[in-house]
Formats: sequence, structure tokens, C-alpha cells
Amino acid sequence: MTPAPQEIGTGKSLVPYAVLTVVAMALDQWIKYLVETGLPFQEKIDLLPFLALFRTYNTGIAFSMLSSFGDTGLIVISLVVSAFIVYLAFRSAPGQIFARLGFALILGGAMGNVIDRAVYGHVVDYILFHTPGWSFAVFNLADVFISVGAALVVLEEFIGWRREAKAPKN
Repeated sequence: MTPAPQEIGTGKSLVPYAVLTVVAMALDQWIKYLVETGLPFQEKIDLLPFLALFRTYNTGIAFSMLSSFGDTGLIVISLVVSAFIVYLAFRSAPGQIFARLGFALILGGAMGNVIDRAVYGHVVDYILFHTPGWSFAVFNLADVFISVGAALVVLEEFIGWRREAKAPKN
């Protein structure tokens, strides 16, 4: 008897990841609401010598790139990329847990930023890493979710590559 082919991501097997996506999106939006209602605009509030809260707005994507596309263009780009992420998630195998977690976080972060663009016309950013002579771009929790999610997908690919390299050759 031949073994059944490995199950590709059925809807039921992706339910926990869909829940993670919704939780990430909701957490991002809740924190942004708190930032918008309680943090002064463009006033640095130091939390640690290298970390501050600093509410500002981003009209582009990462590092304000593509701001010339406008809100509608960036929403469309984000939705197309998000649809591709959903496609990849459905194509992933149930055992690819890091990839599935990554796709869920990427999607939750992307949708959090899409909501900002649709509602405000910009993304609300508020986390600032800095030193006395240098500062990193201001970002938000959605950006963290996207970055961590991408790292998890890369990790899954690396693990798969290592497994293939160690597998006995016939």
C-alpha cells in the first residue's frame, strides 16, 4: 500500500494560524489606538537609554519607501502581497510550523498597517531605537510581526534545506 501524499494546508489545519493572524492584527490596532489617544505627536518619551516612544506617521512602506504610490496604491500592493502570503500558507505542509507561524504574523502585521492606511491615510509608528548620535527608523508592532514572520519563514526554509542535505542519497 502506498502512503497518502502529504496533506497540503487545508482550511481546518490553518485555523490556529488564522486565529494568530486576527490576534496580531487586533493587538496592533489596540496599541495604535492607545498611541493615538495618549501619546503626544513627535515628542520623544524615553523608556530606556536606547528605546523611546515617538508617535509619527509613515505615508510609505518600510523606511517611507514608495510613498509616491499614495494610500490607494499602497493598499492595493499590500492586499496583493497579503493574498500571495495566504496562497503560500495554503500550499505549506502541516509540518512546516515555523513557516505557518511566519505567514500568520506577516499577514496580521500587513493587515494592521492596511487598516491604518484605509482609516487614517498613513501608518501610525511609535517605537524608536536610538543612541545619542544615531536613531533607527520609527516603526510599530505590525512591522515587528512582519519582520519576525519573515525570519520564521526563512528559518523554516533553512531547516528544510538542512534536512534535505542530511537525507541519505539513493
